[in-house]
Parts: sequence; structure tokens; C-alpha cells
Amino acid sequence: MLSTARRTAALVNVLGAGPADTGPGPAPDAVAEVLRAYGEKEPVDLTVRDVEGMREAAVLLREVFAAESADAAAHVLNRLLGTHTGRLRLSSHQGGSPWHPHIDHADDAPWPEWFLASSCLALTVLVWDRQRPPGRVCASGSCRNVFIARGSGPERRYCSRRCATRERVAAHRRRAEG
Repeated sequence: MLSTARRTAALVNVLGAGPADTGPGPAPDAVAEVLRAYGEKEPVDLTVRDVEGMREAAVLLREVFAAESADAAAHVLNRLLGTHTGRLRLSSHQGGSPWHPHIDHADDAPWPEWFLASSCLALTVLVWDRQRPPGRVCASGSCRNVFIARGSGPERRYCSRRCATRERVAAHRRRAEG
């Protein structure tokens, strides 16, 4: 499930799903590239309409990453699970893959439904397992990326070392200027 959760974060980021994002979405090829990078089998044929639906799902999923506590993340996930998913079932896609859980409405569900349902399932497992939000929105004011929080240790605030370094340098400059 961790790989699926990381795929979720990568897709939310590539889909640019955020309240300030009103421009056209990414090209279907860019989204397909992320799906392939996380093991999605061919064919990965996405249309502009699929990407639009996935962007809508990403906006909903961003709320989970923005949650400040396990309780808040669980409330968002419960709402999404109750509104947008089907019943939990196991599928092997008629013997084409190992058995795995699905909560979309059918094995051939449209990309947006599959993305939202599989993401909700993965993020739910992380909240259950870790008893904290599954991830965060980067604390850098110039970055809107989301990321999956790691297991133990201090809580991450930034999506990457690059963002953390940029913020430390900016803070140092502000202090030096007085």
C-alpha cells in the first residue's frame, strides 16, 4: 500500500490539484508517465477527459494531505469512501494479476474513479497503521507538492531537501538583513 500511497502523492502533484490551480491540466502523456513509473500495466490510454476527472479527484485527495491530525485525515477519508467508492472486494482481473483489494465500482472503472478509490484505500491503510496523517503538504510557501510521511523519526515538513534548503537559506537571509 505504501507504493500506492506514493503514487497518489505523485499524481496529486502532477495533476496540479490545488485551489489556486485554474489553468489547463497536464497532458495525458505526463499523467500516464507517472502511472507507468508506479507499475501500471499497459495500455495506459488516458484522454483529456480522464485527466480532468483525475484532477477533480486530486483536489479531494489533497484534503487528506492537508489534514493536521489522524482524526482529521480519517474524517476526510470516511467522507470520500462513503461518497465515491464501492464495496471492498478482491480482484485478480480475471487471473491477469495477483489478488488485490479494490473499492472502485468495477474492475474496468474509469481512470478517475479508480484513482480516487485506490488512493483512498492506500491512505486509509496508512492512517490505520500509523495513527497519524499519511502525508503532508510541503511547508514551503513556494511549493504546493504533497508527500507521504515516513515511518518513525521527526516529522517532515518539506517535500524535498531542495525545498527545505531553500527555506533555510531564505530564513538565514531574513535574519542577516535584520
